[in-house]
Amino acid sequence: MGFVVACIGCNICCERKNIIFVESMKEKSQGQNKRSMLTKITKTNAARLLDKAKITYELIPYKVDENNLAATHVAEQLGENVAQVFKTLVLKGDKTGIFVCVIPGDEEVDLKLAAKASGNKSAALIPMKELLPLTGYIRGGCSPIGMKKSFPTYIHSTCLTFGQIYVSAGIRGLQIKVAPADLIRYTGAVVTNLVAAVC
Repeated sequence: MGFVVACIGCNICCERKNIIFVESMKEKSQGQNKRSMLTKITKTNAARLLDKAKITYELIPYKVDENNLAATHVAEQLGENVAQVFKTLVLKGDKTGIFVCVIPGDEEVDLKLAAKASGNKSAALIPMKELLPLTGYIRGGCSPIGMKKSFPTYIHSTCLTFGQIYVSAGIRGLQIKVAPADLIRYTGAVVTNLVAAVC
């Protein structure tokens, strides 16, 4: 006569079942988060303007760190060369007024070069409190595309060494990947040297 051995609430089996269930739920949750991230990407005004101009681009999301809004952090999140991730700075010249500089994320704008390129004797970065009223953008989400008003724009010459570069899509957590030639054409940017050469 045969016997059937059944598990009656054995701790080992229950623990194994719990582990499998938890891992299954974790994988499901991760999958949902990835799908959620993809579906939550909403086109910004900058992206819609590129659509209207029939310019090819990609919207690339990244994780925002409110305590570190530097372009170097953005590059790390994207897993890209920081020299390819450009930041947008707004300056004011003593003669021409407001203008925009787009430079590699790990560099600092040379104010003398920026002034010279823009036809000024001197130039300085605008105070942070003026950024939103002037451009419609905030720090960490300032794009050279779609500002409230069209300002003279200058982009550092190294942009042409890449097939595509990254600039802010107009909000924190989202970048636009675009061919530099297309960005230059759309913004009317002047390609020039804006960063001092390292001796």
